[in-house]
Amino acid sequence: MNEPIVDSSQSEEARRRRFSAITTARIETLADGVFAIVMTLLVFDIRVPGADAVAAQGLASALTSVIPNLLSYILSFLILGVLWVGHHNQFFYIKRADRTLLWINIIFLMAIALLPFSAGLLARYGREDRLALIAYDVNLIIGGVLLFFHWWYATRDNHLLNQEVEPRVRRLVVVRILIPPILYFTAALVSLLSIDIAILINVVVPLLYIFPNRVDAIFRRI
Repeated sequence: MNEPIVDSSQSEEARRRRFSAITTARIETLADGVFAIVMTLLVFDIRVPGADAVAAQGLASALTSVIPNLLSYILSFLILGVLWVGHHNQFFYIKRADRTLLWINIIFLMAIALLPFSAGLLARYGREDRLALIAYDVNLIIGGVLLFFHWWYATRDNHLLNQEVEPRVRRLVVVRILIPPILYFTAALVSLLSIDIAILINVVVPLLYIFPNRVDAIFRRI
């Protein structure tokens, strides 16, 4: 009786999928929850002017003290939106998880959860002390690098994907992920010379990611 012929490549792929059978649903749920909480916490740093300040200065004048916090809130909320969209888009391809990917996500979310603190530093001391801006940028650099590592690990041998990622798409996504950390590192260096220019660089970064790009066009074609 003839033995059935087993395709070794198929059996290897089946074995790898069997040992990488953790779904991504709970990762995405946890990430969505953390992002939602962190985005909400940002607004708590915007305080309504006290009655004494309003009585002494008038409401219009007292509200000017809120402007740095409001601007930090807007900037940080947009940056979180960029990071959430990037993380969300990666799961267009990533369909399974393993322990390593789980911990990459946990450490990534730890960096995300720190942003209200660094945003508060930026709002309160960013114009006077460059250390506050550097701390903010370091927080964002860590988040961006972890997002890159997340993509690299999941796509390096396609063992967590349901479809192979084209090399061109992989390169586009890598460039897309790494541009913000590079710009934040540049902003941290520039802050040694000019805090205003460094803040401007931080403002420009999320604006580069609001509108559709070539990666979005690829997703629409698939």
